[in-house]
Amino acid sequence: MIFSSDKAIYVQMADRLCDEILADKYQDDDRIPSVREYAVMLEVNTNTAVKAYDELARANIIYNKRGLGYFVTPGAKKQILKERKQAFMKEQLPELFRQMQLLGITLEDVKAAYELQQK
Repeated sequence: MIFSSDKAIYVQMADRLCDEILADKYQDDDRIPSVREYAVMLEVNTNTAVKAYDELARANIIYNKRGLGYFVTPGAKKQILKERKQAFMKEQLPELFRQMQLLGITLEDVKAAYELQQK
């Protein structure tokens, strides 16, 4: 995984795991890789992976079964979608609208571009 400098690595790791849940790689009550496995997979320090997992556990995205590992909390996908949609609407959409206005891009232009992408 290539990490960017705009967010802490553990946050990017947590985001990646959420992306994998959204992509149905992991579903409700599925076991996810252990902290150590995920750290090795992403070539990061185990302590960084622990922070990512702790963050996700606090957010109720994953839960720990002592001795068995971490699992996806039922309803996690729905929760992630809700939170990400809210963040998109609050953080990214206003800038998108500002750029559209500056560049004279209409909603019809966006719709046409979207439909082209779907083909």
